[in-house]
Amino acid sequence: MAATEPIDIVELDAGDAEGGLTLSTEAGWNQNEADWRFFLSQGVVFGVRDGARLVATAALLPYSAGNAWISMVLVTADFRRRGIATKLVDACLNVAASRGLTTWLDATPAGAAVYGPLGFTPTLQLRRLRITKPQGAGASRPLSAGNLDALAVCDGRAMGFDRSSLLSEFAARAGSRIVSDAQAIALVRNGRIARHIGPLLADRADQALALVGAIVRTEAGPWLIDAVHSQDEFLDGLIRSGWNIERPFQRMRFGPATASPAQFPFAVAGPEFG
Repeated sequence: MAATEPIDIVELDAGDAEGGLTLSTEAGWNQNEADWRFFLSQGVVFGVRDGARLVATAALLPYSAGNAWISMVLVTADFRRRGIATKLVDACLNVAASRGLTTWLDATPAGAAVYGPLGFTPTLQLRRLRITKPQGAGASRPLSAGNLDALAVCDGRAMGFDRSSLLSEFAARAGSRIVSDAQAIALVRNGRIARHIGPLLADRADQALALVGAIVRTEAGPWLIDAVHSQDEFLDGLIRSGWNIERPFQRMRFGPATASPAQFPFAVAGPEFG
């Protein structure tokens, strides 16, 4: 595809999971093939091809109560700066508008500069943190198995809408588990390059920190967590425990506010899922 050729946007299907994974791997992201299969089966995913090669994607993942998530906005290196990402996001927004959906996304700083002029409004901020060798690894204590229904209820309060289908799919994957400790509950799952903790819900920061500490001492890592920036006591506690901030994300909304969270989570399911 030459730079002057028109951009032909197509809707992708389950057969494109491998091509999508190639793009997110090139970007150094943590998604695995199971994530891509979920997007392709439960969402609407648009792409651009150069012959048989998938060179760009964007996904719209509908949730409940008139909400949807936009993510997986990826363009391979030699096709950037042609306006492809903007056109793919526009395609997602058009589908959302036709269904009456308010759309959300978690943007990198560079992405936020693109999405703002499109009409997205900033909401909360996130910080992605990583730890490779947790302090006290191996000195674990037993954790209770969490309940999927309880996690879904807590997650619904934090998001302002129900995501049971997403959490159920996560929990059913090999390597996933729901764990709880006192008044804290979290989902742990595999990523391509690291285990991921989130969503993580708790009444207090000390409860959330205690659960994270217990989780990471049960496995060698590495680990990723996407913490809500305004939960400053939790974020500071992670850093004191050896976690390092990798990058910020800005949550943004396009359309009227439909969600009324009762309380913020301490960590989210991931910028690709909200």
